[in-house]
Amino acid sequence: MPPTFLSGRVPPNETWRLEQFSRAYVKAVAAAAGCTYGTSLVDNDALDLNLKRATTYGRRWSPQLDVQLKATTEDCVKVGHVAYELDVPTYDKLRSLNYGVPRILVVVVMPEEIQSWLSHSEASLSLFHCGYWLSLAGQPAVANAYNRTVHLPRTNKFDAAGLDGIFARLSNAEDL
Repeated sequence: MPPTFLSGRVPPNETWRLEQFSRAYVKAVAAAAGCTYGTSLVDNDALDLNLKRATTYGRRWSPQLDVQLKATTEDCVKVGHVAYELDVPTYDKLRSLNYGVPRILVVVVMPEEIQSWLSHSEASLSLFHCGYWLSLAGQPAVANAYNRTVHLPRTNKFDAAGLDGIFARLSNAEDL
């Protein structure tokens, strides 16, 4: 009997499955929030995808947002934040103030067991658990050469309402 791919934990050589699930999560949220979704063919600039909303209101029309996307099955959800260990080169790129398009980090936290990632029926499709976002623009440099633990507030849910709020701020030329 062949092995099942629908249960257990993701094997170390199949982390692409986490990436694909997190992309599907962001794509679903973007569609619900009225945003288009584009991908970067190569992640050589701490950039996985971009989101855009076509608008003709506010101080900035049709704002865009660049996203560095991470996915994890680690137990990183704390009382008020999500603690995620980010490599320092990515941290440094995301904290830069020199980009023309704002950038955020999105971390999608998923259950360890694959069979718990989603539930669906004729009436609904549910993806588990949740995504969180954080702008690192302007954050200080770190002495550590390898990793930096960042704290994404649990109030920064990456859901349709949260993304709508981000784009409202971008349309009004406000910082994230």
